[in-house]
This record gives sequence, structure tokens and C-alpha cells, in this order.
Amino acid sequence: MPNLLILAGTTEATALAAACAEQGLHGTVSFAGRVERPVRQPLPQRVGGFGGVEGLRNYLRAHRITHLIDATHPFAAQMSTHAVAAARAEGVPLIALTRAPWSPQPGDDWHRVPDIEAAVRALATPPRRVMLAVGRMHLDAFAANTQHTYLLRLVDPPRAPLPFPDCHVEVSRGPFTENDDTALMQAHRIDLVVSKNAGGTGAYAKIAAARALGLPVLMIDRPALPARHEACDVAEVLDWIAHAPTDLGV
Repeated sequence: MPNLLILAGTTEATALAAACAEQGLHGTVSFAGRVERPVRQPLPQRVGGFGGVEGLRNYLRAHRITHLIDATHPFAAQMSTHAVAAARAEGVPLIALTRAPWSPQPGDDWHRVPDIEAAVRALATPPRRVMLAVGRMHLDAFAANTQHTYLLRLVDPPRAPLPFPDCHVEVSRGPFTENDDTALMQAHRIDLVVSKNAGGTGAYAKIAAARALGLPVLMIDRPALPARHEACDVAEVLDWIAHAPTDLGV
């Protein structure tokens, strides 16, 4: 019987866990602990890091994991890199359930930058009204540009003072709709959207809303990751689980 470890944190991970539970598969869903109330899963779940590559290797051995599925956010580069290294070292097959990146559509006004640091540099401009959609973990990096008025959307209320003298926080969890994001941007008179190229549908509403309003988007490219087997839908992962060979005798 397969024994899965699903590295979670996305809507795709939740969908995969539900599909695995429906098929009677055994496994654990692991969250990094970056949000206070992770979405409840139909499989057993754990919260917290593993302690680097060696910690993850120890977990794979101790729990006799037969299949490792990386369904983390496309920008969780460190966890994904550790997963590849640990899986390779322990002989555990790995697949990434990931999202195809967004591509600019007619009417989009994208200004692409390679990483968070480049996005910070690109905001060294006269004051603007900015929807900063990069997640809580990266907010401090943008403290160098306090001249702007920021709109922040966070899953949890901030637990510490924010590094911006002029900002508004919307606490909500996606998926979002284009109509709602259009209204939100209009209400705050946004004139620039900063976004990571997360891909998928749950966070795309802000990109569609920016297009509808004729707003520029500062789009942050995804980090480079080690080569790995990838899938873009749950059905492909389930087929892989059924057919992936393991070195664990199960």
C-alpha cells in the first residue's frame, strides 16, 4: 500500500489530498506553518519544517514514505529544492503537482522582473498606489520603498507592525473573483499591481482585474528549481502513484 507525503500549501494540494482520501490511499499532508489556520485535510496532517534535507530524509525513512508529492507554492524554492535532494538520496520517487505559469494576454501591461529584489528596485519611483500581492513572507523586503501607499492582501492578520507608514490590509483567503478584485482596486485607487507569477486560477483574478482597468503589473518570475518530474493536474499524479516504482519493497 502506498504511503504518501504531500508537501502542501496550495489549493492543488487540497484537491490532491481529497482525491487520495476518496481512493483510500494512506498518507500525510505537511504544511510549513506559514498560515495560522491551514485548510483542514481529509488525510492526517502535520505542521512545521523538517530541518533541512537531512531532516526530510530522516522523516522519509522513519515513516516509510513510498511517494513524495511536492504540491507547495511555485515560489517555495527552498522546500522544493530540499524535496528533490532528499527524495534522490533516499530513493523515494517524487513528483511535483504544480501550476503552469501565467502568460501575458492581449491587453496586459506586464513589466517582468526576475526576483523579489528586482521588484524592490523597480519600485524606487515617485509615490504610487500599489497593490502588493506577494504574501506576508516578503513584505519586509519592500520596506525600502515607503513612499508608496500599499494595499496588502493577507491570509492572516499581521502579528507585528507592518513596515509601511501608509497601507491598508485586506484579510481574506482565495480563490478570488475578477469582479471583486476590480472593485477592490477601484476602491483603493490602485495604479500598479505587484504580483508573483504563481499560476493557476485561484489568484488570477487580480491579473484579470488589472487588465480590465488598464493597470500595469510588475510580474515577478518564478525561481529556478532542480529538474524533477512535474504534473499539472490531480489525475496525472494519481496515475503516477499507481505506476511509479519504489525501492522500498511496497
